Amino acid sequence: MHDLPLITITMGDPAGIGPEIILKTLLRDDIYKVCSPIVLGDIDVLKMVSKKIGSLSFNVIATPSQVTGNPGLVDVISVSNLKRDSFIPGQPTVDGGKAMVDYIVKAVDLDKDDQVSAMVTCPINKELMHRAGYRFDGHTELLAKLTNTKDYVMMLVGNRLRVSLVTIHCALREVPQRLNKGLILKTIKITYRALEEDFAIKRPHVAVAGLNPHAGEAGLFGLEDKEIIRPAVEEAKDDGLLVDGPFPPDTIFYHAINGKFDAVVAMYHDQGLIPVKLLNFSDSVNITLGLPIIRTSVDHGTAYDIAGKGVADPSSLIAAIKMATRIASGRLKAQTKG
Repeated sequence: MHDLPLITITMGDPAGIGPEIILKTLLRDDIYKVCSPIVLGDIDVLKMVSKKIGSLSFNVIATPSQVTGNPGLVDVISVSNLKRDSFIPGQPTVDGGKAMVDYIVKAVDLDKDDQVSAMVTCPINKELMHRAGYRFDGHTELLAKLTNTKDYVMMLVGNRLRVSLVTIHCALREVPQRLNKGLILKTIKITYRALEEDFAIKRPHVAVAGLNPHAGEAGLFGLEDKEIIRPAVEEAKDDGLLVDGPFPPDTIFYHAINGKFDAVVAMYHDQGLIPVKLLNFSDSVNITLGLPIIRTSVDHGTAYDIAGKGVADPSSLIAAIKMATRIASGRLKAQTKG
């Protein structure tokens, strides 16, 4: 049991579906066959939610070294001690917002101290995070700050498609201003390295999506593809990477899901997320590349409208835990060989 990777799972917003999908996931024996999960959250919230989930017991621990890893017995580090009116399902509060950030901070601290192998995050509310005093656009930016990481990339993974994003959380009108050759080149290189190291793909082939219709049509529909994106692709090629583009955004994802490319670098959030969620709405995984720690996440929100109803689908969390375990195990094997 203790040879398995230790994986922390942050509870997310207590008022969202995070607690429910965690408990549903930890009812599954197959999770315990690949890792020893530890929930970072609030024991009272988990106990309340468990009344609608099934037969579960809880083991409150102080450190990862005390984990039992027994199916049906949820190991919990209770980071917060929320009052009952701070975790009403579907009704987010500022206290809950502070707590959801505390879970993330705790997970990063444990990972940085090498007490655990990876962290998996449940959904948070970005507006609530701001109201709680944390001025970050989301998990990705907060994790980069906590780990002092300058170069990081958000990747979405489904069973047929991997997509990295050059820009993440910003208004669509800001995307052309944010794009530059260095940012695109960085995204390509971090994506390429992750495909080699975390997905064990030898000589991966990366496609780069254009920004404009028809990838600009030689400047007819915008100059960004010709003047910014293509020079980044050419420099990546000069560095020995197998990368091509920019390709028209309306066709490149079709070719990728049919096996021509191992990943696509998209220019902005919805350009990349729409095809991933179309194919894998319930079980796609969000991975933050470039961090000194391993972090995967569910690829959905807090779903306040169904919180507390017992109907939330845990598929994305299950996939995120298995992905984190796979990456952690792969890195450990590589270090052992090295």
